[in-house]
Amino acid sequence: MKAFIYILALLTTTSILAQNPNRIFKDFKQKNHYYLVEVNDGTYEIEFLTDQMVKTSFIPNGESFKRESHAVVIGLKEMAIEDYEDDKNIEISTNDLKVKIEKSPFQISYYNNDKLIISEKEGYRKDSLENIQFNLKPHEILYGGGARALGMNRRGHKLELYNRAHYGYETHSELMNYTMPIVVSSDRYMIHFDNAPIGFLDLDSKGNNTLEYQTISGRKTYQVIVGNDWDGLIANYTELTGRQPMLPRWALGNFSSRFGYHSQEEVTNTIQKFRDEEIPVDAVILDLYWFGKEVKGTMGNLKFDLDSFPKPKKMIQDLRKNNVETILITEPFVLTTSDRWNEAVKENILAKDSLGNPYTYDFFFGNTGLIDIYSKEGYNWFSNVYKDLINLGVTGMWGDLGEPEVHPSGLIHATGTADEVHNIYGHDWARLVQSAYADVKPQDRPFILMRAAYSGSQRYGIVPWTGDVNRTWGGLQSQPEIALQMGMQGIGYMHSDLGGFAGANLDDELYVRWLQYGVFQPIYRPHAQEEVASEPVFRSEWAKNLSREAINLRYQMLPYNYNLVFENYKTGKPLMRPLFFEESDNTDLMTYSDAYFWGDDFVIAPVLKPAEKTKKVYLPKTANWVDFYSKKKYEGGKEYEIKLKEDHIPTFVRSGAIIPMAPKMQSTKEYKGNEFIVNYYFDDEVQWSSAHVYNDNGLLADAYEKKAYETLVFAAENQGEEIVLKLERDWDGNYKKEEKSITWKIHNLTQKPKSLKIEDKNYPIHWNKKSKVLQIETKWNTADSKSIRIQFKD
Repeated sequence: MKAFIYILALLTTTSILAQNPNRIFKDFKQKNHYYLVEVNDGTYEIEFLTDQMVKTSFIPNGESFKRESHAVVIGLKEMAIEDYEDDKNIEISTNDLKVKIEKSPFQISYYNNDKLIISEKEGYRKDSLENIQFNLKPHEILYGGGARALGMNRRGHKLELYNRAHYGYETHSELMNYTMPIVVSSDRYMIHFDNAPIGFLDLDSKGNNTLEYQTISGRKTYQVIVGNDWDGLIANYTELTGRQPMLPRWALGNFSSRFGYHSQEEVTNTIQKFRDEEIPVDAVILDLYWFGKEVKGTMGNLKFDLDSFPKPKKMIQDLRKNNVETILITEPFVLTTSDRWNEAVKENILAKDSLGNPYTYDFFFGNTGLIDIYSKEGYNWFSNVYKDLINLGVTGMWGDLGEPEVHPSGLIHATGTADEVHNIYGHDWARLVQSAYADVKPQDRPFILMRAAYSGSQRYGIVPWTGDVNRTWGGLQSQPEIALQMGMQGIGYMHSDLGGFAGANLDDELYVRWLQYGVFQPIYRPHAQEEVASEPVFRSEWAKNLSREAINLRYQMLPYNYNLVFENYKTGKPLMRPLFFEESDNTDLMTYSDAYFWGDDFVIAPVLKPAEKTKKVYLPKTANWVDFYSKKKYEGGKEYEIKLKEDHIPTFVRSGAIIPMAPKMQSTKEYKGNEFIVNYYFDDEVQWSSAHVYNDNGLLADAYEKKAYETLVFAAENQGEEIVLKLERDWDGNYKKEEKSITWKIHNLTQKPKSLKIEDKNYPIHWNKKSKVLQIETKWNTADSKSIRIQFKD
């Protein structure tokens, strides 16, 4: 049969197919918006979600299909699908994807633009675990599985899917806080296994070209996703599982954080130290001493200890007057020694044992129960805790130990066993926190710091970090890899405790290099055990001064960085990106993480080893590159040995790019988006350049949808004998039109212009022969566009 139909691709599930020597084809038919393929041991359900995404589910005989997905939220789509059947084969296809089913021997394969991308090997089978197996090509490099420290190519590893903290890890970690059932191939496709219970992801550990997903129970469902390029692949995946809401703008600033501040006085004195030292800061994080004087025995109090923090509301208000937001740690554990244990038992908020009693057990912090966020009582109680804190003025919540850190298999939640919900506990906890903020302050964007979650958690605004990394050079070396991998899996804000967390290692060189790297990672948050200070204000003068320089640069990058936040919100594109995203034909780059893109226009090469004098850096062939500091120009497509300087890490700008920056500030609250330093890295080989700056009030939820924003466009056209600079505003938003102060800095201009005209009026020429910089200062009312002409001939 052959039919051309239009379908609505639904929101929830995903699919899995199966093939083994004993599987026999029986029937094929269309039902509603999906197709059913009946075999002797079950039924496959195949559904196209878009032209570039298809889900496959296998339902064994005797089982009912659970359609609910914890990860997938894609809306309804209309598309054209064509199907074909003859005696040997079935083909179902869209414009891009094709599913081919061979009837005998039974086999399911997936094609992108008629090129085979992957096929089932044995498909579904059940032994001690439930398994789905695929054929891999020998050349494929594999990424995914969540946060690990294994090197960029994770092929050859069998990855456990069980969120678990790894205290003090360095260059190698098989299992960490954030695991995800996702495989990304160097052939530019993804497979997402849409099932929450624990299991394994075997990335060809036996060396027989086999990919295998294994789980204890649940849905036999997966999605195959393709894209026209790497950006498109991630855009498709984040359309499937949801996009990250915009963070509040202050989240891009510097955080004051340690384990931990013991008193209100210590908090206020520390913040004042930042202000006295003129080191910018935007937030302070209170670790567990805010609710108890000791590390052990008080978890679950979830109320300010009024002995140590006598006036918490006033403290929070005073901090905000000083342009500093307050973030509190919270955990899902209520100890039997907590002030609220009896309340927790009475309110029936705890997960149970097999007899229906609160399940209690010992872990590092004491004897505990676990809040059951899957029960109505547990959810509402925990949500009310957050609502009380939000009403107190707390603008950020930290969800720690959310793997959960200890989660016995015998523990029972309202919706399933511990092992069935373990990997989605942090995911649903983030949803709870986001919902609490939406109920209390629907106009504001929350900040939600979480150590563990799941596929699609980005849609709950999650800001994850890489866990308790060792405070060593080995700990630093694994950080770019982890962040790059997570960005490819839809989690754009993965970052590290700057300076390292675990151990009392006082190493100022390590500390400074880590903070310099932090300028170009999503969140700037030094944090560590308190034996050695994590805050730059308490380090040596040498470290403090260099840290100040790095933090100042972070703040000056705010217009560029905030636009990356907007870009991630609209497309899912990560802030940190592997170099092969742009040079995808270079197989050597497929495993390269020594340098990476920060946005589109920076290549960053962190210093990851002590006492190094030089560092080899590859610069992509897609452009020429300019040293951000020396302004030296480098031809792309080559590796260079870069001499290292103590005051910065190797940083390169795309030649021809326009980089909008801001003047120095002590807080992002000082930023109004009305004063810009626009750096144009002139290249006579580049004819056209532009940069967009998204701007809103930095806090309003759904500002884009409410059109409470503006998009500014800075552009440059190189016409040989003339350069035309343009200032324009995108008129989709209704943000207030106002006058902006613009300072253009045109770098690498080797000759002095003959004339400079702004709106046809002649202006003085300020060109520095030594630095080769032309500086132009102008005012711009965004109600109108503006042109500047730089002429090199009379």
